[in-house]
Amino acid sequence: MNRLVIDLNALHHNIRKIDQWVLGHGASWSLVTKAMCGHEEVLQGLALMGVRSMADSRLANLSAIRNLKQPTESWYLRLPHYPALEKVVELADISLNTEFEIIKALDREAARQDKIHRIIIMIELGDLREGVLPGSLMPLYDKIFDFPNIEVLGIGSNLGCLSGAVPSIDQFSQLVMIHELLQLKFKRPLPLVSGGTSAVIPLLRDGSLPKAVNHFRIGESVFLGTDLVNGNWLVDLRNDAVTLEVEVVEIKEKSLAPQGETTDMTPFESLQTTVPSPGSRGYRAVITVGQLDTEVAGLSPLNPDYELVGASSDLTVVNVGDNRENLRPGSIISFRPSYGALVRLMAGKYIDKFVTPGLAEFAEIVKGSATVDLPPVLDDLDLES
Repeated sequence: MNRLVIDLNALHHNIRKIDQWVLGHGASWSLVTKAMCGHEEVLQGLALMGVRSMADSRLANLSAIRNLKQPTESWYLRLPHYPALEKVVELADISLNTEFEIIKALDREAARQDKIHRIIIMIELGDLREGVLPGSLMPLYDKIFDFPNIEVLGIGSNLGCLSGAVPSIDQFSQLVMIHELLQLKFKRPLPLVSGGTSAVIPLLRDGSLPKAVNHFRIGESVFLGTDLVNGNWLVDLRNDAVTLEVEVVEIKEKSLAPQGETTDMTPFESLQTTVPSPGSRGYRAVITVGQLDTEVAGLSPLNPDYELVGASSDLTVVNVGDNRENLRPGSIISFRPSYGALVRLMAGKYIDKFVTPGLAEFAEIVKGSATVDLPPVLDDLDLES
């Protein structure tokens, strides 16, 4: 049986550590939960840890957050689109925006629901995903402050989410300068400078980030411990919070090089990084996960001697050398997933998800340990000054 194992104790460790770094900067942060795809047990576990600000890009997941027993602030990370505006206002306390007409429509919908909807205006700083060009900000802000049911909390940026742009001090200094200019011109409080994702953590840790950057949206490093800038994992974070366990259905000693003429006409590309020498042999395990289940190239075997060879829709082949672990049909091979692989595993219906420890046991564990200081961001903002 294949299953994705999610370790709440490891997540708790990572959240507390990142919380220390953010608080040391004098900032707040929201936990990006979109990789968990609204999984009820995981969300409940996060709530038990003390997480009260969660951010997601799917409305169904925000609905799951709304259903938590503990009141939890919700951020909508996907740019709102017209058919979704009713649900965005209903389910999200805060959304990220770039388009005037959408903000105007959000104002109308918020008035209809008798609510105040808060927004962050995203600014393009080089990643070339969403964001208003800096030269267009003044005309936009000149209009959106007049909407009675929209509260503008500040500005934000995304780096490292599309083009792999590495966050730099110069980019964040530009963000801070834009923030200062907007407050000077419009004489209105803009309490938040939301400075991005897990890719910012190295700058946050070494103390080089401008203090005016006072909010972060962090997810991947919590769930995987990833260092998005330097590769590998961040020191002091655990990388074992998520493990994929996959069953072996065949194990045989075979040639490591295909026989006869080969072509590129395979449904999926090869995953093998080494070129086997002619006549070489070794054990090859066939496991019951494939491209239909996840991004197989994003799986890293826990045993460093194992190598992914290739995958079809439903099966993957792993070279296991001389089979020192004596693998047999029914044995388990474990993997660490990349973020892309994790998202597809959580979203898919073919892989079981197993949360450990159970919620009742975990509730007893956190009673005797420090929870995180991750309150709703809005609680700490002075919106009247």
